[in-house]
Amino acid sequence: MFNKLVRSQKNMAAPDKDAILGQQVYDQHQLQSFLQPGEFLFTSESVNEGHPDKLADIVSDAVLDACLEQDPTSYVACETATKTNMVMIFGEITTKAKINYETVIRNAIRDVGYDDAEKGLDYRMCNVIVAIEQQSPDIAQGVHEGREDEDIGAGDQGIMFGYATDEDDSKMPLSHMWATRLGKRLTDVRKDGTLDWVRPDGKTQVTVVYAKVDGAMVPQWVHTVLISTQHDDSMTSQHALLRQEIIDHVVKEVIPEQYIREETQLIINPSGKFVIGGPYGDAGLTGRKIIVDTYGGWGAHGGGAFSGKDPSKVDRSAAYAARWVAKSLVEANIVKRCLVQLSYGIGLAHPLSVHVDSYGTGRYSDPDLTRIVNHNFDLRPGCIIRDLQLRRPIFKQTAAYGHFGRNEPDFKWEQSKQLDPSSFQNLVPLEPAA
Repeated sequence: MFNKLVRSQKNMAAPDKDAILGQQVYDQHQLQSFLQPGEFLFTSESVNEGHPDKLADIVSDAVLDACLEQDPTSYVACETATKTNMVMIFGEITTKAKINYETVIRNAIRDVGYDDAEKGLDYRMCNVIVAIEQQSPDIAQGVHEGREDEDIGAGDQGIMFGYATDEDDSKMPLSHMWATRLGKRLTDVRKDGTLDWVRPDGKTQVTVVYAKVDGAMVPQWVHTVLISTQHDDSMTSQHALLRQEIIDHVVKEVIPEQYIREETQLIINPSGKFVIGGPYGDAGLTGRKIIVDTYGGWGAHGGGAFSGKDPSKVDRSAAYAARWVAKSLVEANIVKRCLVQLSYGIGLAHPLSVHVDSYGTGRYSDPDLTRIVNHNFDLRPGCIIRDLQLRRPIFKQTAAYGHFGRNEPDFKWEQSKQLDPSSFQNLVPLEPAA
């Protein structure tokens, strides 16, 4: 089928390369032409659920949810790899659940929209490989066996970060939120039939002009929107139509009009043809889109991926907790933006370090902000799991379009905690409260 697809494209009209490449208005030396003093460019990207790496994340979290649905105490570390006509899961799972892994995998692929080999994968016909073993007993005895739920140890060592900013109601960076929402909108217009030629794979990218004002990030306007979407082969010779429909039904539905200027570049499918996609075009692996999953390059990242991991793995649960802490500080109006770092050791219940960086936007010093955090949040892994209700089968929905900044009822880490006034009433503000 893949060779047939390639042969069929050779007979198609070639796209207008000059017009397509002409979408890029500025060369490197012109990028700052319209920037005012103190302004700079910052770019974030996202990928759709049909991107092979995201498909892998979705499959891994579908397996995790299937385990947690039957056995909330499941211990899961499930990786996914996919390439042409193949999806494989491998890793360690200890659970009382009785799971038909093949059915879970095929259903996840179907839900993304891969129902035909010409799209990149067919959930009915692809090969499914399962290579799952039980969790190491060495880890089990050191982390959770014989311990109360609140005092379980971290599943591994590591560092985790959470970030929040006041530039949007979501308390997320707008460059990242716009890139993410463009990707979600691309999926929506595909699935609801608005643009029936759109296929599952796709990527988005947004460059924003920012100004730094007393440490806070203030978006000024959108410099560039870049979208590459997989499409039906009939659109290869109709790039102008493809571009206009993406602008009308995707870009204009996501980016507020006041942020689009005459100087804004709108670049759609600059490769000219994107028919071969999904696992046909590229191999996919769990955990290769960690910046897409988090803050779009803002803040920091500890390096640990999320999908396919149960909440005893602090790569996931502590990163969620760090976001919960950071958002709570911003919504309490004691910082305009902040970065929270946590660190853990395998088998140890308490974090090894807690740090807050307010980028100079805090009402209190960073050490005092850290004291506020330590007073208000119990950051032991077991307490994070309890407070954020992370033993529920809620993780497949996190796997695409961001783990943070979404108003989903199940995302308890997005529901800010009311801070205890006594935790900062005796602290000396850096400046009088407004």
